[in-house]
Amino acid sequence: MDMVEHQTDAFPMAYARQLVGDLFTPRAAVYWADFLGSAVVGYSAAAVYLLAPSAGWQAVGWIIASFALYRLSLFMHEIVHFRRGEMRAFRITWNLAAGVPLLTPSFFYESHIAHHNTQHYGTKDDGEYLPLGNGTWRDIALFLSQVFVQPLFVFTRFLLAPLSFLHPRLRRWTLERASSFVINFRYRRPVPAHAPLAEWAIMDLLCSVRAWCLLGTVAAGLHPWTHIPKLYFLAVSILTLNYIRTLFAHHYTNDGRRMTHEEQLLDSTVITGGAWIELLCPVGLRYHALHHLFPSMPYHNLAEAHRRLMEHLPPDSAYHRVVYPSVWKVMARLRENLRQAARRRQGNLSASARAGRSDSVQLAS
Repeated sequence: MDMVEHQTDAFPMAYARQLVGDLFTPRAAVYWADFLGSAVVGYSAAAVYLLAPSAGWQAVGWIIASFALYRLSLFMHEIVHFRRGEMRAFRITWNLAAGVPLLTPSFFYESHIAHHNTQHYGTKDDGEYLPLGNGTWRDIALFLSQVFVQPLFVFTRFLLAPLSFLHPRLRRWTLERASSFVINFRYRRPVPAHAPLAEWAIMDLLCSVRAWCLLGTVAAGLHPWTHIPKLYFLAVSILTLNYIRTLFAHHYTNDGRRMTHEEQLLDSTVITGGAWIELLCPVGLRYHALHHLFPSMPYHNLAEAHRRLMEHLPPDSAYHRVVYPSVWKVMARLRENLRQAARRRQGNLSASARAGRSDSVQLAS
């Protein structure tokens, strides 16, 4: 059952689910073909980027590798939504072929489930939410600047991963504070009693071996030292794509309170755009608001689900209001939200100033 199935009566959820009820079964062949194709293209292009003698070919390799490995990495989003035991071979293979080499094990993304919890979305317990729409352009710039820090943090964290096993408390602190892909660095990940700690430990140590091998091969002269900054630059470019996509997935106007289901829907977006939008929002993430309605729906069925909802839901439904024809329209909404936030802050400052003058007059009298 989807985690957001209990909601207000304002949105006809039962009817919407009836419209798409046959679209919840993942097609393994689609997943495997997409995953393997992305891996072959991504790793081949990365090899060209790292090894080609000419700058031109390196640039071509970098561009293709950035988009292909970005798509490859985002299969972790699908993996965390698989039901228990579902697509188990795919999950294991993806982690070994992508999660470890890219230092993005899927257990680092399991905190994403809290983002779909109606009690946590948009609150301090949601690691994937910041009130960016109520802030300033400086807040947006600081958010995007995380792409330069995160690769260094993740790489160092995996280098030091074996040390986390020296004491149970240190291991727990590492899992709670340094084992989640989030945008809110204050987020603390809960570690339930039934957590698969042994499986997490294996993935952690495999990623540690991978990180040390990257340094070891350079130190041994098997690869030139330039591979390190090149890989860092590739990681930054992949993260930049993801952070831009993340910025347009929601409006981020919540102030930390718990939101109704319809408020959560209206805070999210569907970007129809053109064919190119699939490069920025791969594996169905252009339908982000729809994904929040039905988190367990496989990505390859979201386009059909969107078509049915647009056709059968009333034109004034909340779902129609979250559909944007392009990223630029979402950007315009972000600019307007920032302007409104600035006016509210100015109004609060003016009110505070008037209150201060009134208090001064009373004291003087």
